[in-house]
Amino acid sequence: MTDREPNGMTPSEQPGQTHGPASEDSGKKASARPRRRGVLAMILDAFWMLDSWFSAALYSARVLLRRGWLAYASFLERFRVRGFFKRFLVDIVDDGLTFSLAFAFVLVAFALPPFSGEGDVWNNNRQYAVTITDENGNIIGRRGIRQDDAVPLEEIPPHLIKAVLATEDARFYDHFGVDVIGTLRAAVANAKAQGIVQGGSTLTQQLAKNLFLTPERSFRRKIHEAFLALWIEARLSKDEILKMYLDRSYLGAGNYGVEAAAQFYFGKSVRDINMHEAAILAGLFKAPSKYAPHLHKEAALARASVVLARMRDAGFISPGEMLKALRQPVHVVGGKQDTTPDHFLDWVYRETIETLKEHSLEKNFVVEVKTTMDPALQRKAAEVIREALARDGKRYRASQGALVALTPEGAVKAIVGGRDYESSQFNRATDAMRQPGSAFKPFVYLAALMHGYKPNSLIDDAPITIGRWTPHNYSRRYHGRVTLTTALVHSYNTVPVRLMTRIGRKAIIEAARKAGLTSPIRPVPSMPLGSNEVTVLDITAAYAAFANGGKRITPYTVLEIRRPDGTLIYSRASDGPVPEQTLPRDKVEQLNRMLSLVPIKGTARRAFLGFTPQAGKTGTTSSYRDAWFIGYTGHLVTGIWFGNDDYTPTRRMTGGSLPAQTWKEFMTYALADKPPLPLPGVPVSKDHRKAYAALRETLKGLRGSTGSSPATGDAAQAGPDAVAALSEGDILLSAGATAAGVAAAKGVSRKLNVHPRKGVKTAALQKSGKRRKLRRVRKDPVVSTLRNMFSLFRTDNRRVRPARNFRARNDARRTRARRNARKVRKFWSIFR
Repeated sequence: MTDREPNGMTPSEQPGQTHGPASEDSGKKASARPRRRGVLAMILDAFWMLDSWFSAALYSARVLLRRGWLAYASFLERFRVRGFFKRFLVDIVDDGLTFSLAFAFVLVAFALPPFSGEGDVWNNNRQYAVTITDENGNIIGRRGIRQDDAVPLEEIPPHLIKAVLATEDARFYDHFGVDVIGTLRAAVANAKAQGIVQGGSTLTQQLAKNLFLTPERSFRRKIHEAFLALWIEARLSKDEILKMYLDRSYLGAGNYGVEAAAQFYFGKSVRDINMHEAAILAGLFKAPSKYAPHLHKEAALARASVVLARMRDAGFISPGEMLKALRQPVHVVGGKQDTTPDHFLDWVYRETIETLKEHSLEKNFVVEVKTTMDPALQRKAAEVIREALARDGKRYRASQGALVALTPEGAVKAIVGGRDYESSQFNRATDAMRQPGSAFKPFVYLAALMHGYKPNSLIDDAPITIGRWTPHNYSRRYHGRVTLTTALVHSYNTVPVRLMTRIGRKAIIEAARKAGLTSPIRPVPSMPLGSNEVTVLDITAAYAAFANGGKRITPYTVLEIRRPDGTLIYSRASDGPVPEQTLPRDKVEQLNRMLSLVPIKGTARRAFLGFTPQAGKTGTTSSYRDAWFIGYTGHLVTGIWFGNDDYTPTRRMTGGSLPAQTWKEFMTYALADKPPLPLPGVPVSKDHRKAYAALRETLKGLRGSTGSSPATGDAAQAGPDAVAALSEGDILLSAGATAAGVAAAKGVSRKLNVHPRKGVKTAALQKSGKRRKLRRVRKDPVVSTLRNMFSLFRTDNRRVRPARNFRARNDARRTRARRNARKVRKFWSIFR
């Protein structure tokens, strides 16, 4: 059968088709290729589809809006107002409400304060008020702001509260945070006076400004005040707001709150002030600097009269009470405080804040801190630094000095950060980074001892080069093979560098860290010679590990922290860290025996005490920029630095000169009433006891001669003030002590100049209380020149130690030749 199409015809019989094979092929190709549409046509179709959808949606929205409007209009027909006047009134009210609502939205958007209201909002940006006492509990100063919020509102005198309310906000208990009536009254008064004569802010608004806002004067800040005042009123009672206002307001001279201001201006608690003094305090709220009674007493009294008049007008007091208050005496004591140890107080404040944060007590903003400071030692420390610079600063070309004294356990007794706090508040004892020079060498020798070396181990003092760096000794001479003790006592430079090459730089850094040095230490070749920078406090605290037998300590000044009501919140005894034994005690004892020879026959002979075991090390940096001496006894560790802030060189000042002398003067005073204590490895000898006995006899003589004793009890307890004018001769020799006691009975004290090994050298009488310079006896130049000339032929004309090698022998010969040449030139100079 033949396939037919639906019309009953075969494909070959379809009209318009050509029969044959060729027409069959072309038909197949045409059916296999679908017709393609252009891209432009597709874009047009999509556009017309979107246009139709948008048109339909717009039409539907129009219909809906029209239906809604018709429904709204038909609803409002029920409230249609007839009559011209009624309709006019309704339109005014309606438009007014509409515009008021729009204005309220704009006002909220414009005046919303940058305040979240979350967290401890009442202490936001609050400063600390720290009252600092010495180790005996006596107030020595304050830091931060002066504030005391421990006085309850019930104990504040009513006349002070009435004075504040009458002056600042008489309707305080009647408004809701914003006094609309008071604001309108102030606006009218200011308009009449054509100036600002009254303020419209309420007491709550002023508190909001003090707590959360800046003191700028702008319309936006006033809006912020109003919003925050409403927020405060919703969360605090009126009495709480008043108490916070009285405690947080600034009242001049760094005082915040009425209690701190009463203590500062009148020297008594706010509980004890009279009505006239209360009026003065209330007058400070307007302009603290203008009406401060210690600066402008007349203005303060005039302002107090205005306050009393307002109290009378407000009905708080009668006219008779006002006259009685004006007659009450006012004694202003503000600004009459003694000189305070400011550098010490700065460090205490810093440590207090760190301690509070470390123990999660930072919300205690008003605290009282008991410190480790010894007032007598602090005064003496400031005095010796100041007098040393005044006496020898110009000669040595040194302008600044610093001192730190602490116990071997880490309790800081004195800090002096410069010669004058008024001219410079920079604390050179705790913040200045200076190179310690040879004062760093004990850590090098300690590391060597910990690596098997002994104090008598021999090592070469000879030239050494590391890279392009070649260190030299201070004398530019070398001494061959020497012991570690000799190298440390005489501060040879090549020996610690040679030790570094043998034990490694890492070992030295570890030894310094174990001793307690916290300053950054770079492992450079010059590290053993003290090229890294440290602070006076840091390196002195590291030396304390030598004095206590190898325990690493953290220097501290804070003993206790209490709230104003006396509640103890921190105690060093229970909450503080315990010193850790980080160094071997036997190695520390060996190092102490080595360092104890430095004041006897080394570079620090001017620091020799004699009446107690001592040890220490001098330090001098390149170009004489820094001069150090850090010494210690069983009682005290003291570090002293002299130099210049701009790093200019001094005039050949070494650690064994002015620093050692100043250290001796301070330590003689500090240890005058303390019996000698042994150091680890350095026991108390008979000479120490004999010298201390001489000191006690001296104190007895001074007490008996003056007729009044500094203290009661034993002679050794007479106090360090009794030996302020004594030198080492009075302390070392009992004969000298007796002579000083006898001379003191006549109003004259004997000053003996003693060498630690040669005994008494010169003596001179000096009147008590008056320092008189000893006039140097001039020698005859002819006699001196002849003596020098004939000494050329002496066989013992050598002061250089015997040479042990060829290089040292040549150095000794050159030294003798230079000395002889100088004598010859001096001899021939008399014939010119």
